[in-house]
Amino acid sequence: MPPGKVKFSDGERVLCFHGPLLYEAKCTRTQVKEKQTKHFIHYNGWNKNWDEWVPEGRVLKFNDANLQKQKELLVAHKAKAKRARQQKKEPFPIRSGKERSPPPTTERQIARKARLDASKAEGANASQESTPESGRKKRATRGDLNVESEEHFLNKVEVKVRIPEELKPIMVDDWDLINKQKMLLHLPAKHNIDSIIEDYIKHKRTKITTKESVVIEVTQGLKEYFNIMLGTQLLYKFERAQYADILAAHQESPMAKIYGAQHFLRLFVKLGGLLAFTTLDEKSMSLLLSNVHDLLKFLLRNSSTYFNNSDYEVASPEYHRKAM
Repeated sequence: MPPGKVKFSDGERVLCFHGPLLYEAKCTRTQVKEKQTKHFIHYNGWNKNWDEWVPEGRVLKFNDANLQKQKELLVAHKAKAKRARQQKKEPFPIRSGKERSPPPTTERQIARKARLDASKAEGANASQESTPESGRKKRATRGDLNVESEEHFLNKVEVKVRIPEELKPIMVDDWDLINKQKMLLHLPAKHNIDSIIEDYIKHKRTKITTKESVVIEVTQGLKEYFNIMLGTQLLYKFERAQYADILAAHQESPMAKIYGAQHFLRLFVKLGGLLAFTTLDEKSMSLLLSNVHDLLKFLLRNSSTYFNNSDYEVASPEYHRKAM
């Protein structure tokens, strides 16, 4: 590398933008290609699976001035998000008697409006990789050479999808089996997402307090989210060659008929970020999340059926060569 051409040296401690926020990181490698300098960044406290190449414009020196900037951005982010949440709250008239359910038009629109925004969310998050939620800090879009504007990012109100604690070890095992042990889930899955949702709807029919139309709308929306997001956000790098083979072999089939519970669970990790792009009002969002959390509880209760290590198979040497 010619001297004087690069701002940051290999192994240097730095601050790196991800979205509008700054994170502590280390510059591990540098390359100059087509007159553009990029640095390979490792984010402190994050698994190496999240290491990435970033343009030099996203990297700052680790010094007092930039550390102060990091704090100011975080404070501004929290304050703006809090104001946005408060502005969205609208008083509802107090009604006597039993609480009424949302009007039918609201119920029908919940999944429809979410699905209409799926493509927008997919475009904004297209290069983000799937990973178990750590609960420490949120990550923005990966691999985007243009940093998302601070104003645009802060205007999004965070939507929290609560993954049951008992399901999180399943996600960790899934990550380890694929990324470390180089195994693959057998596809088509024994219990595909379509069949899981059918099981869930049958289960809900036994609950007299549940409106089936709402359940069908929400689950249909989740399937559409899955079909849109799978190829860009829900796969690990080692699975991409398998995905290409699946697309070639099942050209007419939606991926929800091929993939199973493990990949479905990855969708819920991403869902909060995707829903931040929707135009649902607070009441509709609350109803949607209630159904999403109920579906997650259903997956937990039936985890012994839908999640098994026997669903994984050792990748062949030929596949390893293809996946390299």
